[in-house]
Amino acid sequence: MATSGYQLNFNQDFSSISVLDGNEGFRIFAIEDYDKVEEIFARDSENYSLIERQFNTSLVVLVPADKPNCLLMMNYKKNQRICNCVYATKVISVRLNRQRLIAVLEESIHIHDISNMEELHVIGNLAPNPLGLCTLSYNSDLAFPISNTTGELRIFNSLKLTEGITIEAHKSRLSAMHFTPSGNLLATTSERGTVIRVFCAKNGQRIQEFRRGVKRCVRIASLVFSLNGRFLCVTSNTETVHIFKVDMLAASKAIEEAEEAERMEKLETEETTAEKTVATISDTAVAGTSPSDVNSGWSDYISKAVSTYLLPTQVSDVLAQDRAFATVTLQQPGMRYVCGMTYLGKEMKVLIASEDGFLYIHEFDALRGGICELVAVHDLRGVLDGVVEVNISDNGDKMSPGSSNKEPNGSRNLSTKNCNRSSANAASSSRSTTKSSSSTSTSNKKNCGISRCIIQNPVPEPDNSYAGIVKGPQAANPLTDSAKHRLLCDAIETPIKLFDERQFPPVAIAARD
Repeated sequence: MATSGYQLNFNQDFSSISVLDGNEGFRIFAIEDYDKVEEIFARDSENYSLIERQFNTSLVVLVPADKPNCLLMMNYKKNQRICNCVYATKVISVRLNRQRLIAVLEESIHIHDISNMEELHVIGNLAPNPLGLCTLSYNSDLAFPISNTTGELRIFNSLKLTEGITIEAHKSRLSAMHFTPSGNLLATTSERGTVIRVFCAKNGQRIQEFRRGVKRCVRIASLVFSLNGRFLCVTSNTETVHIFKVDMLAASKAIEEAEEAERMEKLETEETTAEKTVATISDTAVAGTSPSDVNSGWSDYISKAVSTYLLPTQVSDVLAQDRAFATVTLQQPGMRYVCGMTYLGKEMKVLIASEDGFLYIHEFDALRGGICELVAVHDLRGVLDGVVEVNISDNGDKMSPGSSNKEPNGSRNLSTKNCNRSSANAASSSRSTTKSSSSTSTSNKKNCGISRCIIQNPVPEPDNSYAGIVKGPQAANPLTDSAKHRLLCDAIETPIKLFDERQFPPVAIAARD
């Protein structure tokens, strides 16, 4: 089942990006700097519909396109399958961190212990969730919608397996949500895509509201916090990417109030030995604001006074909404874009990946905001099934890149600064040229006087590691829990770089005319 475009997915800390290419397998790229994006793994001729990598480890989770109810976990560095999980219905989305793996089905959510893939809990009887919406923080807080008519969501602690608060985030259905890495803040947006809200995840208090646009409703494709939690990046099907600045003072205050309320509740519980509900936490945190709380400046004071005494609630909400702090203008609207914000070197960058297979990296001024300048474009599209074609000069001393757009080191940086779509079109045209018939290739060789060869990695040696011996044949010797645990521990170690000449020495094979 070929897809209409590439499916690109950042890992949890935006240090790598995975690319699904229809029925041509998947590739993983490491993002080391704005001008250094290298392919570290490629697997061809297999069709997957979902991929998720665990941070910067060798552990990846895949959903085969021909078995959508099956979840496959593997160590890509050793090409080892660790386990398969089969569910009653299709797996729509997957989330994971260092402790938990979350598999989202349309009407249920399955929570696994990632150390041994034991299923710990199933959240069932949910409202239909055809988009597989959910978000998982580093500390394993899980948020998911509980209504398919309104924007109501629930927070669940997947470590303690306890149900948390419910938040009525929007009037219409949710289309995207994302936790800060700490799990303290939660951003949401509805299917209308005009308003983005930020809540305190501990008590459900609304901290901030952003206005993405007024003129039209849009489809939100990606909603993510930066790694430091100070900025929120939003992509849609329009030509503009919006970056909002989070009010960290208001956020810190809400979190402190929630934590204080939690401490008070524990004291009351110890003294009275009475059960307290989660609603008590929210009521305690929101109850009574002292006059000293309204000391954030004359503009805030006037806005609150006018909204309280003179204006209806809807108008006051619009006045309180913040506009974009920075923007990125895309060259081709209408496509699906996913975004990320992280530090590359010592500076924060905006990462935007498009479904046509390109990664765009933009500058970002954390102090002044404004328009973010494009600094690099990287081509993440596939080549001839992992084979690199090169030209060899007559004297055989020098090798120059051939018609393929992929160089042996895996990095394909098209351009920096003045990037445009003509470069992408040229790369696409170049790749099409490599797929021409052998007769055309022979004719060209006669005209230019240049011979060709194909550089190809040899077949890897069988895995004779301890983990491979323990695993044995998959069908004849199913993995025990302890063996599975050892494989998982081995997979989450920081991987070494693949495709270096010491591990996979290249072999030259003469091409036939």
